[in-house]
Amino acid sequence: MKKSLIVVDMQNDYYPNGAMELVGILEAHRVINETINKFRYSGDEVIFIQHIASKDAPFFKQDSSGAEIYEGLDRKVSDKVFVKHYPNSFRDTGLHEYLQEKEIASIVICGAMTHMCIDTTVRAGYDLGYDIKLIANGCATKDLVFKDKVISTDIVHKTFLSAMDRTFCSVI
Repeated sequence: MKKSLIVVDMQNDYYPNGAMELVGILEAHRVINETINKFRYSGDEVIFIQHIASKDAPFFKQDSSGAEIYEGLDRKVSDKVFVKHYPNSFRDTGLHEYLQEKEIASIVICGAMTHMCIDTTVRAGYDLGYDIKLIANGCATKDLVFKDKVISTDIVHKTFLSAMDRTFCSVI
């Protein structure tokens, strides 16, 4: 079965000194680069997803350096990049059609943010029938606030991973 690695939103704004630095982004980055190398060695495809927001958004602003894919990732010119404008990497991007054309039914997902674009992409991929693996330590997120209470990054990350595991994907 053909498979593909999908690297979601590993862009400058999520890294140190970015507009929305995430907790664990450097560890996720290391794991993602190792995974990219494994996929390349196996001859499997690596796909990047790049979120572009409006010019007045707090991060990933259109035409900003923060919206660029982080240059420290092992990305090649030949790697396919899909631009998205929503949390779902499949919505209006052509990703699903591309994977179908390539006869790829199994995908491995990593990137950011666990509670937003990763969660949304995994659930959408599940609805489209993909066999999905999600790399837990290849994802990063941040603290969230709900009704004036801070939910720590660790709790956010583990809660979303546990909600997705075994139903929507296999968390590895």
